[in-house]
Amino acid sequence: MLLDHLKADAAKVNGVRDEQPSVGLPVERRVYTNRSLRLDQIEWVGFDMDYTLAIYKQAEIDRLSIEATVKKLVDRGYPPELIEAKYDESFPLRGILIDKQEGNLLKMDRFKYVAKAFHGSRELPRDKRRELYHQRRIRVDSDRYHWVDTLYALPEAAVYAGAVDFFDSRGDQLDYAQLFKDIRESIDEAHRDGAIVDVIEQNLPRFVAPDPELATTLHKLRSAGKKLFLLTNSRAGYTESMMTYLLGGAMAEYPTWRHYFDVVVVAASKPKFFTERRPIMEYRGKGEESTRASRFERLKIYEGGNLGEFERLIGASGDEVLYVGDHIYGDVLRAKKESAWRTVMIIQEMADELRAAAESRDEYAEIDQIELRRAKLMDELRARQVRLKSIERDREDGVERDESSQDAYRAEKRAIEAVRQMLREDEERARNIERTVDERFHRGWGSLFKEGVEVSSFGDQVEEYACLYTMKVSNLGSYSPTHYFRSPRDYMPHERG
Repeated sequence: MLLDHLKADAAKVNGVRDEQPSVGLPVERRVYTNRSLRLDQIEWVGFDMDYTLAIYKQAEIDRLSIEATVKKLVDRGYPPELIEAKYDESFPLRGILIDKQEGNLLKMDRFKYVAKAFHGSRELPRDKRRELYHQRRIRVDSDRYHWVDTLYALPEAAVYAGAVDFFDSRGDQLDYAQLFKDIRESIDEAHRDGAIVDVIEQNLPRFVAPDPELATTLHKLRSAGKKLFLLTNSRAGYTESMMTYLLGGAMAEYPTWRHYFDVVVVAASKPKFFTERRPIMEYRGKGEESTRASRFERLKIYEGGNLGEFERLIGASGDEVLYVGDHIYGDVLRAKKESAWRTVMIIQEMADELRAAAESRDEYAEIDQIELRRAKLMDELRARQVRLKSIERDREDGVERDESSQDAYRAEKRAIEAVRQMLREDEERARNIERTVDERFHRGWGSLFKEGVEVSSFGDQVEEYACLYTMKVSNLGSYSPTHYFRSPRDYMPHERG
């Protein structure tokens, strides 16, 4: 279904007839539907903060995080020269998998087939990729692998790729798993001690792009009778600074950012919020002792908590709640697996994906034509192979081998080789076109949502766990608060004719 959305909107951009119902919005403003959802049946709408309400300037945040992480690595005893190594913040892509044992970064399709693999930032040869990942099924839930499933995690992948390149170029013997462990601990330490968060908080305009339509979107939901909550892993002080920057003074009807929300919960520790039983505490202020909450009060801040107690205190549960977040695992997957909450996933990369898909319309059409031609050639190849077998059987049975039968045999062999050559040429042509298309989306990795003709592992998770997905929260404001989001018909191959 996700691919249907992208192809349909690519077609719209290029003036091609679209069979999906149009809502008359620019493609980057649309909300895309995996599972039908009626907003009129939603009582509570909740939001994550980081990368959801707060949209970070990715290049700036990546450079800051990479610099802080590498400094921590040097403090741990890594060579000072590591600071001067090359770290390409544009190299990683959401949805890739890190093989900590081999020092590799992988991209898979929905069937866990590894279609692209890099050692550090150097692409692995096809035979090496097959040797490592095509002999047995990959267990992605094992300790060997680590998902890069958020924008927040891209810097650690960039540091890992750059560090692998650095140590390999020196010929050092390296424990790639230990390197990754040290990088993870270093970036976590940099967040805890303020090396990252404090710099962001002190210079929010440098790192955050406020959405001028965010306040009116929240107001529209509230005016329609929806109750809103904020559920974030960020601490109270940082949340206060960020939300004031995003919403403070945006509308006269709301004296402070807290007035937009009926409930505010910080330090939620998602995904543990959905799986563990921690109490909800009322936050009293920095340095003051928190007390356990027995009810929610507007304008107050709460911290911690768990799904069951939260639902009890708001008086709503299951599909009465819609949660909007950016994190497949922490926000969307766990919300779907541990509850019946409906979900919206915020995917900042949507604008680039839609642009590249639109620019690739002609290539998509050519690939489709190549596939049709290859199917016909395969039919011809099978027919000629049957005829060749018949001639061979006649020869084995002692049928007279006159000149005409010899000519027929040689002609069939030449025809078969010609068809095989055309198939090889078509395969090479399709591969070159796909490479060109991939580079439009992302150098090295291709589309976030696709891998070859299949949905990527990331795209598969979006389809499975996100009821809706869109580029930014304010896109919800383009729809009525009673809108009925209908999913497109999901065809199986035999239904397409």
